[in-house]
Amino acid sequence: MTLLWIAVSASLLLPVALVALSRTPLAARLPELTCVAAVVSLAVTLAQLYGVVPSAQPAAALGMAESLAFMVLAGLIVRDAPARRAAVAAPAAGLAAATWLLRFLQPASPLEAVGACAFWGLGALLAAGLGGYLRLLGVRQRRAIDDTRTALRLRLAGDLHDFLAHDISEMVAHAQAGRVTGDPARALERVEAAGQRALSMLDRTLDMLHHDRPATSAGGLEDIREAAERFSAAGPARVRLRMDPALPVPAASAALAYRIVVEGLTNVRRHAARAGRVDLDVSVADGRLEITMTNDGVTPSRSGRTGGAGLPGLAALVEAQGGELVSRAVPDGWSLTAWLPL
Repeated sequence: MTLLWIAVSASLLLPVALVALSRTPLAARLPELTCVAAVVSLAVTLAQLYGVVPSAQPAAALGMAESLAFMVLAGLIVRDAPARRAAVAAPAAGLAAATWLLRFLQPASPLEAVGACAFWGLGALLAAGLGGYLRLLGVRQRRAIDDTRTALRLRLAGDLHDFLAHDISEMVAHAQAGRVTGDPARALERVEAAGQRALSMLDRTLDMLHHDRPATSAGGLEDIREAAERFSAAGPARVRLRMDPALPVPAASAALAYRIVVEGLTNVRRHAARAGRVDLDVSVADGRLEITMTNDGVTPSRSGRTGGAGLPGLAALVEAQGGELVSRAVPDGWSLTAWLPL
């Protein structure tokens, strides 16, 4: 009979060994294996409790090891198993771990038996609690990783949209202008320059990704005038810029101001093709940097084209810095205004 107890206890310890081999197919079946082992353990306990099989006192140490194994299994199942399977397997393991004493203990009353089993079952409860805590940490870690990836993906999408869309639309505008003016050589030079800027932006983004470097600003106030001049040279609309180049503006606000101007000019080119004038004012007032852009062309709502994610993404960036961005129709066109804190 002692050999029988050794065999039973050894078979109940087998799932713990399978957990160590987590890459094996059997390890994925740990809840089912635990349920089978718990049923066998409870059946043996009941059989011995009611005298179906005789007691085996020399195997008490193995019974304790069996109970500890069930505690470990309860913690591992709560930590790793799917919720529905864990809801069945973990209580089964805890019940088997708590009742093993009845094989060797002769309680004086049912109350004493319940108290002894409850005391020993605290170990399984603590193991399950530890497993639940580790499971919660894993869920939080996965969420943090997903949120970080999403934020990075959205930031890269915003960078590519804000700068590449401007350069590509400029290339298209120069190509169209070359056909109208009959000066393809000059148009090709400008298309090449815009393409080089787009490639530079791509190289900067890829270098940031490959070497895990922080994102750097792609422009500032000093670049706004150049962007306005390129826009004026690429189409019929002319930009009338009013800006003091020596404005005391932090680098982060200056970079965001450049992105706002680039996005606004790109939208004018895409949605207000008939615009002949773009008024752009960049100034500091009341402790804030104010960017105002107004065009006299067809507004986006009248052009028949749907808006993209550029302005909503910029609005989110502006709000994150404590500013405000407003885009609205005006009597003779469209207006874009942004306020950035200094």
